Amino acid sequence: MPPAASDSSRPAFLREIAWNADGLVAAIVQDAETREVLMMAWMDEAALLKTLETGLGHFYSRSRRRQWLKGESSGHVQHVESIHVDCDADVVLLKVRQVGGACHEGYRSCFFRRLAEDGGLEAEGRPVFDADAVYRGGDAPPAG
Repeated sequence: MPPAASDSSRPAFLREIAWNADGLVAAIVQDAETREVLMMAWMDEAALLKTLETGLGHFYSRSRRRQWLKGESSGHVQHVESIHVDCDADVVLLKVRQVGGACHEGYRSCFFRRLAEDGGLEAEGRPVFDADAVYRGGDAPPAG
């Protein structure tokens, strides 16, 4: 993975991250107060640095091959309170204060479906916003 800046000017912890072959690291986003897991996304070095710079969750879309700000379409931003790195340094955990819903389908968490006894998936809870109205039928946020 090519560094975003000269190695000596990069924050030390970036050198410890176990970036995958595409220069990405998995990022789990958790509500800082309730501890509810809100979403999982990918970050490249630039997204992680932008998150540190702005205090808002920035991620990398593999499908669109670009950085994106969580909430850039919906206004449902994530105010990052802390960043943690797992023991293998191959996953980061962002503890955030979520504005609105984290899920582009209108739910607070992307993990609103659970495995039912019949083997299917069932939704838990209700959407917290109207996804069709927010994204105008096709302006959904970038997919992972």
